[in-house]
Amino acid sequence: MSRTEERGEIGAPGRLNTENRTSDELLCTSLSTTRSKNNIFVKAEGRDMVNAKAPEHSLGPDYRPEKPMATVSTKVPHDNVHILPQTPQLIALLTMIRDRNTARADFIFYSNRIIRLLVEEGLNHLPVVEQTITTPVGRSYAGVKFQGKICGVSIMRAGEAMEQGLRDCCRSVKIGKILIQRNDDTCKPKLFYDKLPEDIAERWVLLLDPMFATGGSATMAVDVLKSRGVPEDRILFLNLIASPEGASNFAQRFPKLRVVTAFVDQGLDEKNYIVPGLGDFGDRFYTL
Repeated sequence: MSRTEERGEIGAPGRLNTENRTSDELLCTSLSTTRSKNNIFVKAEGRDMVNAKAPEHSLGPDYRPEKPMATVSTKVPHDNVHILPQTPQLIALLTMIRDRNTARADFIFYSNRIIRLLVEEGLNHLPVVEQTITTPVGRSYAGVKFQGKICGVSIMRAGEAMEQGLRDCCRSVKIGKILIQRNDDTCKPKLFYDKLPEDIAERWVLLLDPMFATGGSATMAVDVLKSRGVPEDRILFLNLIASPEGASNFAQRFPKLRVVTAFVDQGLDEKNYIVPGLGDFGDRFYTL
């Protein structure tokens, strides 16, 4: 979806008026008001985060005497936001796809590796039940098996890049599509198309979108799923990079839904792009 994959929808500075505003609009603006002596002005929550020093941590196993320092994910104080462990492998993969000089073929390859990690972690959050089986040597083994059915739903177009990673883990999985575009001037998302499995209300849904700014498109996608009968606690949202304000707003609005992300970045810049970010994911994956 053009450059909106990585854009936020924070409005221009001015007086904050919440009367007659929909919850989507309030989520879209997601602003904090600061009062001075002579006037009231609106400040985007992400701006100070952009200027703040990014968190750093040493990477590698404890037995290594020397471990390099690297920027790691910003923490989000919500139990329903799960950030992948910040391992040397994950940070190295993120470094590759963030690099402006990385060729398209390499961008696709390393993105797919991160997507596979996200899908595997997402599956860990699905319910299982006990199952005892017999091994080829005649011994019993007390294990577990997945309970219920799943499907994927991609937010077009960048979300479609995550479909293969899901298929690699879940053979013959059903995948639905949702197309949402937002008006950059009004900051309002609009639903253009959806095609979902007929029995989606009976399934666990893995919602797929790689970039997560302030969450206008993701919020509308969840509303669409809920309107089709999918319980909120049966939705898992998988994404590569999120903004802290977007993740926090989303987690508060949908407390029963779980977000699984590889990395929470510093915030949004003055153009409402995730920073440091990685550019337009859809363009780099499909065309550049």
